[in-house]
Amino acid sequence: MNIIVIGPAYPWRGGIAHHTAVLAKNLEENHQVEVITFKRQYPKLLFPGKNQYDSGKKPADIKTNQLIDSINPFNWISVALKIRKKNTDLVIFAFSIPFMALCYGTIARIIKFNSKAKILFICHNVIPHERMLGDLQLIKYALKSGDYFIVQSKTVENELLKLVPKAKFRSVPHPVYEFFGHLTDKFFARKALNINSKNVILFFGYIRQYKGLMVLLDAMEEIASLKEPPLLLIVGEFYDNEEKYRKYIKNLGIEEYVRIFSNYVPNEIVNIFFSAADLVVLPYISATQSGITQIAYNFDKPVIASDVGGLAEIVIDGKTGYIVPPNNPTKLADAIIKYFDEEREQNFSDNVKIEKRKYSWEHFVETIEDLVK
Repeated sequence: MNIIVIGPAYPWRGGIAHHTAVLAKNLEENHQVEVITFKRQYPKLLFPGKNQYDSGKKPADIKTNQLIDSINPFNWISVALKIRKKNTDLVIFAFSIPFMALCYGTIARIIKFNSKAKILFICHNVIPHERMLGDLQLIKYALKSGDYFIVQSKTVENELLKLVPKAKFRSVPHPVYEFFGHLTDKFFARKALNINSKNVILFFGYIRQYKGLMVLLDAMEEIASLKEPPLLLIVGEFYDNEEKYRKYIKNLGIEEYVRIFSNYVPNEIVNIFFSAADLVVLPYISATQSGITQIAYNFDKPVIASDVGGLAEIVIDGKTGYIVPPNNPTKLADAIIKYFDEEREQNFSDNVKIEKRKYSWEHFVETIEDLVK
């Protein structure tokens, strides 16, 4: 097939950009593939982070064109007409937020008009974590232009069917990210980060309110009473008020047990943080799925996660980690303490090595091919 993938991609940064790149690379094995991304992704006033660009290396060697202006309707028409001329069989949109819905929906409708092209949406999210007025109308506008849909958790499946009841879809797990490198020796990783603690917990990724970092900090207050408290590494750029978190850490009296790396982490050094950790914690208050789990699994790291969205579909309670109630610092603290007291790292890590085999990009691509057929 002649396939075009539309969505965030390098040089833009973030998990969905990574997903787009690796998907395109795997599709390229049997199809002609081109990625079309944004020349303007978000206006600066609407972007909560420090920088929209990825400072690391391109995650996959694919053909990428920066054509789309997310806020210019005339540009959407122009891009759609260019795609129509390419005799495309399938256009895949990476959908995650309502902000892109009007742009995607318009481009999709123009491409489809009186042509053979089919539209497939990969729904990273359907309903956003942080809602705004008019979201559902925008989402419906985009998704109702689709012929096929891929979802990666039961939560997203349910949300899709509420808005598009007759959607032709397949559910397939989010594949494991493998381009962040390999696990390195824990001793040398900790030495590189100047860490001397016996046990290390990792919270990784953009910091937003729904990700529940405050819950983890409250849990750390309880954990700090242990004889040898673990060190909490908070690694990622703040899309929330960073000073609020730093003050909270100080007020809880846990400063010596928390280390913050508050910048976007280039792909080339992600492995250092995961290699230094004994455990990855996702204390989310709400979620659909999380690419962080798949990064943790790439490095054979056990995960403790909240029972929200599709996280419990990936983290097998008592086998590859623990699932705890959301917004419950005491239960989270108990799970972390149990993990270290019972020395579960090796056993859980061995189980992760087995469990992650089912999360392959080959299976993901085969699911798309099967659905389109």
